[in-house]
Amino acid sequence: MELFKLEGIIPPMVTPFKESEELDEEALRREVGRLLDAGVHGLTVCGSTGEGYAMTSEEIGLTTAIVKEEVKGRVPVITGIIADSAWVALRHARAAKEAGADALMVTPVHYVFQPTEEGALDYFKRIGEALDLPIVIYNVVPWANISAELAVKLTGIKQIQGIKQSGGDIHGLADMIRAVGNRIPVLTAIDDMLFPSFLIGAKGAIAAICTIAPQLCLELWEAARRGDIKTGVEIHHRLLPVWRAIGRGDMPARAKEALSQLGRPAGIARSPLIPVDERARVEIRKALLEAGLLEK
Repeated sequence: MELFKLEGIIPPMVTPFKESEELDEEALRREVGRLLDAGVHGLTVCGSTGEGYAMTSEEIGLTTAIVKEEVKGRVPVITGIIADSAWVALRHARAAKEAGADALMVTPVHYVFQPTEEGALDYFKRIGEALDLPIVIYNVVPWANISAELAVKLTGIKQIQGIKQSGGDIHGLADMIRAVGNRIPVLTAIDDMLFPSFLIGAKGAIAAICTIAPQLCLELWEAARRGDIKTGVEIHHRLLPVWRAIGRGDMPARAKEALSQLGRPAGIARSPLIPVDERARVEIRKALLEAGLLEK
C-alpha cells in the first residue's frame, strides 16, 4: 500500500448522467479538465455528491477509470464506497482498485441496522485488508456516526489514513481533530464552515461547494494557510449563499443545476432525485450572482 497526501481542496465530483440516466462519459471528462485547470489538489468520485449510492460496481469502476485516465497522475483520485454490508462494499472497492483508485472513501453502514462498535471495526478492517488501499472514513451519517472514541480505535487499522468529517457539525469536527488529528489528517465536509474548519486544524476539504466553486475554495484554503483572516472571511461570506441554495435534501440535483448555470452541464440526477423547479433555479442563480460566479 502506497501512502498518499490527503490535504487541500479535493472536490467530490458530480457524476454526469444523460436523460436516460446512463453515464455521460464525455461530460465527465470535461468536468475533470475544468477542476484540474482550477488547480485542485485531488478528486473524489462516486461520493454523495456523485450519487455513488445509486451506482453499480461496474459503473463505479468505469467512472474511476475515466477520471484516472484524464488525471494522468497529476492528483490522487479517491473513490467513494457507499454500501450497507462488507460484501457489497468489497465488490465496489475491488472495481475501484482495478480501475486505479488511489484511495477509498468509505461510509459507515447506515441502513436501519446499526452495527456494534466491534462490527464497525470489523467492517473497515475487512475492506482495508482485502484491498490494501488507503481508506478515508466518510463520517456523514448522523444515525451511524463514528465517534471520536471509535475513530481512535480505527486508526489502529493501517489502511485508515484520513477522515472526512461531515454532518454539518463543527463541534464534531473539533472533537475529531483533537482525538485523531495528530495521527491522521481530518478533512472537513461542512460546506458552510470551511474557513473556521481550516482555522481549527482541518487539513483541507472534500465538500460539494468545492465542486461548484473550486477557485474560491482554493483561495479560501490559501488564506487560511497564511493566516489572512480578512480575505478568508470575505470569501466565506461569498460562498455562504451558494451553499444555502444548494445544500438541501436534493443536493446532487441542485449541484447539477448550479453547474449547468455556470456553463458546466452535468445532466440529471438519478431518481428519486428529480430536476429542480423554477423557484430553485432562481434561488441558485441569485446565489451564484451574489458570489460573483455569474455575471448579470
